[in-house]
Amino acid sequence: MYQTGLLVGTIAGMALAIVLWAAEAATGIKVYTLLMNVDFIPWIGQIDWPVYMEWFFHMIISWGIGVIYVFLLHYSVSDAPIHQWSLALTLATLAGLTYFPLTALAIKETPAIDDIAAIAIWSAGHGLYAVVMKLTYRMS
Repeated sequence: MYQTGLLVGTIAGMALAIVLWAAEAATGIKVYTLLMNVDFIPWIGQIDWPVYMEWFFHMIISWGIGVIYVFLLHYSVSDAPIHQWSLALTLATLAGLTYFPLTALAIKETPAIDDIAAIAIWSAGHGLYAVVMKLTYRMS
């Protein structure tokens, strides 16, 4: 169960990061920067981390979401595809809502809290995260 959760979190987290990186590269809107930002966390935020460590921090969160997803599906009454989709969308929506506190807490330059384009890109990325979680779970 944990291995499946880690797999789901790994693939979905990588997909999200790659899409937000590409979106930031194409538009200049700092959604990838926001995803990888840890500057507001005491002690951790004081260090200028290399890219691979920023990815590692992002993946820790994604692994947690993947394990929670698989755990909840494993112990739920229904394993129907609609239940898998609704849970994936719920978890991804909750993750997507972190846009607002992450933006408010960020010290480095990130999108404005009311930047509609950034919110749309961030939301689309997290929608993709839900799809990848569900499809990875189904294939595992």
